[in-house]
Amino acid sequence: MTIINRNLYLVQAMDYKVDKKEKYVIVSTTASTLNTSNAPDLKSEFVILTNQGFRNIVLDMSSCEYCDSSGLSAILVANRLCEQLEGQFVLTGLQSEVESLIKISLLDTILNIKDGLDAAEAYMENEAE
Repeated sequence: MTIINRNLYLVQAMDYKVDKKEKYVIVSTTASTLNTSNAPDLKSEFVILTNQGFRNIVLDMSSCEYCDSSGLSAILVANRLCEQLEGQFVLTGLQSEVESLIKISLLDTILNIKDGLDAAEAYMENEAE
């Protein structure tokens, strides 16, 4: 938040939206990039959600066309937080460039990746506690 004057604040819009379900939460990126400018906010959101008791998170990246190392770090933070709480983390909606980066980084071997949001939600309905 940036203070313009004592009475006016400029609030940066979030580059994601959160949809809380009974067994899990869906975090959907709304920006076309996940990078150094917005990844720290997303990491913070994952910490807030897990501190609120959500241990099962779906990250829908269907609107994200580019991801850098900061974005990958945010993804790994979510995965680690869910694992620490014995929950589930599912990544879905990967665009080709982001999917390639994840495969080159070999993160596809440790992340639970589903083809689409419907598949991710079905997985969570069956596997999440």
